[in-house]
Amino acid sequence: MSSKPFKLIIVGLLIVVFLIATWPYQFQHAWQSSYTYALEPIQSIQNIQSTMLQPALNEAKPSIGTLNYESTEPSIPAVKLSERVVDYNIQVSLREEEHMLDGEELITWTNPGKETVTDMYVHLYANAFNSPDSTFMKESGGQLRGDKATDKSEGSIRLLNLETLEGENMLPRVKYISPDDQNNNDYTVATFRLIEPVAPGQSVTLRIKFEVTLPEVFARMGYYEDFVMAGQWFPKIAAYETVGTRNVTKEGWNIHQYHGNSEFYSDFAVYSVKVYAPENYTVAGTGMQTKVANIGQGRKMVQFYAEDVHDFAFAMSPNFITHESSFSHEGVPGVKIKLYLDPTHEQLAERYMHAAKSALAYLGKNYGAYPYSTLSIVVPPSGASGAGGMEYPTFVTTLAADSANPKYELERTVIHEISHQYWYGMVANNEFEEAWLDEAFTSYSEEKIIEDAYGVTSNHRIEASFMTNPAPLQLDSWLYKDHNHYAENVYLRGKLVLLDIEDIVGRDVMSKIMRSYFQTYKFKHPTTQQFQRIVENVTKQSWQSYFDKFVYGNESADLAIQNIESRVFKEQEKTIYEYTILLDQNSGISRSIPIDLVFEDGSTVRKQWDLSNEAKLHFVERSEVPISWIKIDPEQNNKLDYQLNNNFMRVELPKTELKRVNVVTVSIIDYALRLFSW
Repeated sequence: MSSKPFKLIIVGLLIVVFLIATWPYQFQHAWQSSYTYALEPIQSIQNIQSTMLQPALNEAKPSIGTLNYESTEPSIPAVKLSERVVDYNIQVSLREEEHMLDGEELITWTNPGKETVTDMYVHLYANAFNSPDSTFMKESGGQLRGDKATDKSEGSIRLLNLETLEGENMLPRVKYISPDDQNNNDYTVATFRLIEPVAPGQSVTLRIKFEVTLPEVFARMGYYEDFVMAGQWFPKIAAYETVGTRNVTKEGWNIHQYHGNSEFYSDFAVYSVKVYAPENYTVAGTGMQTKVANIGQGRKMVQFYAEDVHDFAFAMSPNFITHESSFSHEGVPGVKIKLYLDPTHEQLAERYMHAAKSALAYLGKNYGAYPYSTLSIVVPPSGASGAGGMEYPTFVTTLAADSANPKYELERTVIHEISHQYWYGMVANNEFEEAWLDEAFTSYSEEKIIEDAYGVTSNHRIEASFMTNPAPLQLDSWLYKDHNHYAENVYLRGKLVLLDIEDIVGRDVMSKIMRSYFQTYKFKHPTTQQFQRIVENVTKQSWQSYFDKFVYGNESADLAIQNIESRVFKEQEKTIYEYTILLDQNSGISRSIPIDLVFEDGSTVRKQWDLSNEAKLHFVERSEVPISWIKIDPEQNNKLDYQLNNNFMRVELPKTELKRVNVVTVSIIDYALRLFSW
């Protein structure tokens, strides 16, 4: 008998053994990828205009020629993680001398709802910088997070052409609207009537030609010398909410201007982007870099592809020093971390990498898998701080290179921005209307990661003391009084709320809450009410009162010693001190608060105050030793008690005792004066 069948059987058995042995590592899914390479380009971008144009917003250039865009469909089937509402195919070229971008995009939008759509809405975020009278500039006062606009921080985005695939010009239909404040000088939202309505499930494809004048770097985007940061730089379709998304009962567009405080919100999409730059520039961008090609005349094309993301950003510089590291961990099947360093921070590359890996490891293990295969980290140069500390899908920027030896703020910034990949990036709440669902959750995650990886903890009591003007957390971002008021609540108070919930339920239960929230609502755009339901489902109790007070309202969980009355009397020839103590509280959930009675002999008696049973506590304490102090919540675990001055009270003796003490004191002073008198 031939040996061939035996060989086939042996090979088959080896394959089976291999699959069984590697099953825990999920190699059986290795052919699947969140990113896949786009097809080779059929034709490069043609006739990028290099002449400066007049600044009129509505003036159009001649119609662009026909371009053969490559398909954005992956060559290998990929796991679909989100409802991919939009398909962006973008080509953009840097005019480095003029600090401008020339762009063309082919956008395919698919109607995800059940109603026919007749009008489109587009964000033109770069127009926030085109005038001191824009809503962003008026609200921000020309500064953001301490970074101030310069005389050169003016920028804009101009639509040069807008047409259908059939070449029908729609640019004359464009009008600018200001739905939030009716500011006629704000051009960050545009709308136009479609030539043909889009039925449910049907698609429309638009061809747009545009140019961007970059500001000197400020508020997340712009240039600094030969460094470029492009964030919120292209015409971007607004989010279209279907019934049930964020609990809406009527589907439609969610449209807001670019405000001084708020960040952004949009639908998940597929991006295929070609960036044309000088050949000596290094380009970092969202998603996977799929191709680099020299195109002659000292220029090159760098192509990126990303799925299941809701934004695209890129940065470039001729000075970047790059480092790469592959990383896998529980919840991180495999990711290539790419670090783009300004030379000032090259010696700190390992610190950046360690912080990034620590963040991914904690987030993947505790919340859920990081589904992308890349993560890019950009360190802007000194002087470009406005580009630092920002998050985009699979792409973050850290502190600008202003110090050769930064303290833990280096790690904190990296960890904070990578934490955004989970809340801003995948959960993707509406940052215009409920920014705390990203910023507070990210700040909370940052706390956990830096404590886990570096043993560094924050002083939450000092942080709570910064709370001078509590406001509701579920509030439109532009309705906060100013940026400090916004940051105080959205970042700090929101984080303290999450830490307070953790103190009430315990770390293990809080971990279940956070994981359940992420797993339930990743790629779903949730609301505060939906997070509340997760808390209630995990803890099996109502949290309505708590959320009404501290999330939907602006209350603090104030604990107060209202009054202490004392008297002294003799009982069986012993001196007895009796204290009648009245405590009050404004809290929202069941919890037990410790009370320490500190006696003059140094001893301490601890009592427990069950807030669920007694809103006010009235009790009597008797002792043979006087009480010196009374302290409520001595470990200061109640994170939302911003008024600590009423948590402590020194006990006063009765007036008869005070008189006796005063007489003794006067006698001592009189004796001392006589002793040293002439």
